[in-house]
Amino acid sequence: MFERFSGWVSRSSGRPLTFTLSVALVAVWAATGPIFGFNDTWQLIINTTTTVITFWMVFVLQHTQNKDTKAIELKLDELIRKISGTDDKLIGIEDATDATLDHLKDGQQPSRA
Repeated sequence: MFERFSGWVSRSSGRPLTFTLSVALVAVWAATGPIFGFNDTWQLIINTTTTVITFWMVFVLQHTQNKDTKAIELKLDELIRKISGTDDKLIGIEDATDATLDHLKDGQQPSRA
């Protein structure tokens, strides 16, 4: 259930309509400032709302990013397996240490530890 929800949130949050709705919400909030005398409660509403939404979005978007990254890694591993002449030592390289990745970037052989 979380997976479907996080996918939907991720897709929805990147749409122009979502951005437009967020701008409209902030405009409505700002317009009510004079009505409430720009008091602390009025300010707390937008601060709390945006903080909570941001906090939740971190987890939802990270979940979506992890899933997308895993799918891309699997696809790339499959391409490495199927293309003749490729070095299969790179399959699963996402689990390597930063030092191993730096060695590979510099053209050196990976040290498997």
